[in-house]
Amino acid sequence: MLFLKLATLFFTLMLFFQNAHASEMPQDELLKKMIGRMLIIGFDGQSVTKDSKIVKQIQKYELGGVILFDRHFNDRSKTKNISSPSQLKTLTSSLKSFALKPLLISVDQEGGKVARLKPAYGFEATPSAKVVSEMDAYMTKRVYDNLAKTLKDAGINCNFAPVVDLATNPQNRVIVGLKRSYSSEPKEVAKYAKIFMGALREKNIISVLKHFPGHGSSLGDSHNGFVDISKTWSEVELEPYIELIHSGDASMIMTAHVFNSNLDELYPSTLSYKVNTELLRDKLGYEGVIVSDDLQMGAIANHYTLEQIVTLTINSGVDILLFGNQLATQDSDELVETILAQVKNGSIPLSRILESNSRVEQLFTKIKTK
Repeated sequence: MLFLKLATLFFTLMLFFQNAHASEMPQDELLKKMIGRMLIIGFDGQSVTKDSKIVKQIQKYELGGVILFDRHFNDRSKTKNISSPSQLKTLTSSLKSFALKPLLISVDQEGGKVARLKPAYGFEATPSAKVVSEMDAYMTKRVYDNLAKTLKDAGINCNFAPVVDLATNPQNRVIVGLKRSYSSEPKEVAKYAKIFMGALREKNIISVLKHFPGHGSSLGDSHNGFVDISKTWSEVELEPYIELIHSGDASMIMTAHVFNSNLDELYPSTLSYKVNTELLRDKLGYEGVIVSDDLQMGAIANHYTLEQIVTLTINSGVDILLFGNQLATQDSDELVETILAQVKNGSIPLSRILESNSRVEQLFTKIKTK
């Protein structure tokens, strides 16, 4: 924690001197860019130009990243961002060329049913976690080396994987039912996740552990609405995180939109200070980036206003807010202005913005983004 505090102090001083020598830049404009670094945004389109809306927002707010999908969630017949290897490479190259700062270009490429780069579009297939769990370490390494190469060739530098949820509930539809979990045994989950993360790291791709503090015991799907795991969740679901944090493998962790009254009697995990700061950071010792799951999912969007969502999420300890623009449409201008207003009225401490920016910039030092 000492290193993070020193890094945050350095980052704060750097911003102070930057602002002091750039009197033409209003404080609000600087704050907006700092807020922008805390956002990953989804958008429509298989190609971009300098006049594309997403490009203008990337440049105006220095967005932290974008997330790409192959199909529209509500209309699977419509292509969103990904149609072929050559098209995707052109898109990611264009996004990087227009960005004024390093940009996370992210996808969900777990393997199996959760894959945005599909064989139907010309990409190599990757088996599900359940299938991989039946392989030995050598074959697992080959599978994930091939996946990492596919992502690298496509220009992807952040993969929302691996899933480290335990397959503890056979009735679970969103994790176990889709074969996204390696095992019900924490050590097995950590073993396969570590191989996956190592393969990504060798290609300078950030991996993202998900979904903290565990989604494998749930009965519902947080895409659709409120999910309560209070009676099904167990502390054993934390063990893969403990292993991967202590081994130094974890640099980015995604929150789950699940409610657990044993951890927080008021808020689901994404919005919970008790879960993200007191448990994940203070108790488990995690110092890396926390990214929210998509904040447009029903479990969050159906129960809170936008002001409440961004304020609670940031104050809980989350560093990057994900708005996939799959389940709804959220304008980046409104997002930034809403967060800015909450900072200026004191609802969100400036220290949280500085702290998150420091973590995000440290994250970019781990990959070659250009």
